Amino acid sequence: MKFENLDLIAPILKAVAREGYTVPTPIQEKAIPKILAGKDLIGCAQTGTGKTAAFAIPILQILQKQRTEPRAKAIKALIVTPTRELAIQIDESLTSYGRYTGIKHTVVYGGVSQVPQTRALRAGVEILVATPGRLLDLINQKYISLKNIQVLVLDEADCMLDMGFIHDMKKILKLVPVNRQTLLFSATMPPEIIKLIKTILKNPVKVEVTPTSTTVDTIKQRVYFVERKDKKSLLIQLLKGRDIDSALVFTRTKHGADKVVRDLAKAMITAQAIHGNKSQGARQLALNNFKAKRTRVLVATDIAARGIDVEELSHVINFDLPNVPETYVHRIGRTGRAGTGGTALSFCAGEEREYLRDIQKLIGKKIPIVEQQNYALKIARK
Repeated sequence: MKFENLDLIAPILKAVAREGYTVPTPIQEKAIPKILAGKDLIGCAQTGTGKTAAFAIPILQILQKQRTEPRAKAIKALIVTPTRELAIQIDESLTSYGRYTGIKHTVVYGGVSQVPQTRALRAGVEILVATPGRLLDLINQKYISLKNIQVLVLDEADCMLDMGFIHDMKKILKLVPVNRQTLLFSATMPPEIIKLIKTILKNPVKVEVTPTSTTVDTIKQRVYFVERKDKKSLLIQLLKGRDIDSALVFTRTKHGADKVVRDLAKAMITAQAIHGNKSQGARQLALNNFKAKRTRVLVATDIAARGIDVEELSHVINFDLPNVPETYVHRIGRTGRAGTGGTALSFCAGEEREYLRDIQKLIGKKIPIVEQQNYALKIARK
């Protein structure tokens, strides 16, 4: 199937072609017709499967077909997402897919001055991308009204619940019209999501392109058993090799991310960190440098696991294994995007072996062990 077969309007087809897209991904092929038909939808898809386009394209088309005036009068579509990085990414996608439609959109998120955001809101937008906290803040200040919302999107819904946004989400849901179209996207489907679905979606159709807890098959996964004190040396050794073109390194804590960057700098390896203690400007600069390949290594906490979309990212390295197995799926999904290959390397210290067992149980496979390495953990086989 091609995009031309999805009953899309000419301005969107032109924009899609400009982006170099010819064939929709499975989630796009299944979701777009359902959304255009006005259905509530549950989208289960791994990161890197093109789900942003799966909801952005039909929303743009729905609003374009309704347009009677060139100037936006009210916000008609709201996309709520957990992190600033992901919000920015979605807004950029709306710019790409909607460049020939004239649909106005903007993004609001915390950690930066609200002045540019409120200026854009006063000028009028039809689609708003927002993180929950800043959205509620601007609603309280009377800059935003949700009374005209026709389409509500909850993106990375499992992550929003995981990050403690459930109370914010309940407040937001009370402010949008009951009669609306609701689209919920999630890479995993924990019990909390199922409970949420029953309260906010009406007769939803479910679109699932891969099992919700499996990893992308194109990603090559390996685990190194290593003493915690030797992780730094192992990472430096790997990064000094020629096999790693670009690497996104995950740590469990903000302090840990900063320490890794300092250790790499001492080894003459340039890296930048991205985490919640960094200003939005610093985070965006680090991300832009990484995307433009000015920085080869980006060290991140899990705030970045859903919000980084980097083309041709060769490696994800789990410096610390996550204690929540679903997080592993989200992390390694940063590589192997859109069907391309990628490699995920994980460092497992003795005290992290339980985390590894939980991850392997979730993904339904044993991750191969790298036997020949300089820092092998002696208890690896126990």
